[in-house]
Amino acid sequence: MTAIVRIDDEVVDADEFIRVLKLTGQFEGLVEQLVRDKLTVRAAKKQRVDVSEGEIQVRADQFRRVRGLHRAADMNRYLDALGVNLDEFEAFITDTLYQEKILEQIGGDDDVEAYFKLNSPRFDSVEISHIVLETPSQAKEMISYLQDDPDSFTEMAREHSIADTRDQGGVLGKVLRGSLAPEIEAKVFNAAAGDLLGPFPTPDGTAYEIFAVTAKRPAMLDADVAAEIRRLLREQWLQARAQEHIIEAR
Repeated sequence: MTAIVRIDDEVVDADEFIRVLKLTGQFEGLVEQLVRDKLTVRAAKKQRVDVSEGEIQVRADQFRRVRGLHRAADMNRYLDALGVNLDEFEAFITDTLYQEKILEQIGGDDDVEAYFKLNSPRFDSVEISHIVLETPSQAKEMISYLQDDPDSFTEMAREHSIADTRDQGGVLGKVLRGSLAPEIEAKVFNAAAGDLLGPFPTPDGTAYEIFAVTAKRPAMLDADVAAEIRRLLREQWLQARAQEHIIEAR
């Protein structure tokens, strides 16, 4: 079995390396990304996406410059240390270009605008703050106090919240649909700016949360939303490509 690293007399081989990745929860993510990359390259080749020798050379030169490999001998030593030959390196560069080119074709401006028109409500956002307390009685007492003095929310968050956001006065900032638990999301997005909501049990059931809706933002096709739509369109495209193949995890 291929050795990955040696520590004194102990050799960590590929089997142990994979076992550690699995036990630490990293294996599935790496395999998923590998599958996505392979599917993208296959689709690019199927659609006869063109990658020229000149483009490969330019990208290979960029790769070398970024790593300070200015001479051919430097590059050869670098690849030898990785256990990678020149053909494998060129294949890696070529596949990277295939991926970039095919993904550039997905999620153009017209596609983004069309998706936004059909799905604009999902890109509505709210700005919220929260206070997290340990017990139901503390949470009920707090919301009663805030209803009488809503302007004290920031101060109360700093003094009493057990969340990491307490130093920021409980500010969570901009939240899109799908970011909160469904029962909380429905109430938050139906609330008006200035409303207090809760207390709600936290997802793990160990504490109680109060929300303040500080602003509501109707959906706008800005740069952030356009980027998210492109991500969604590419994800849909990848899922469709996955259906065209038999994929078996080993």
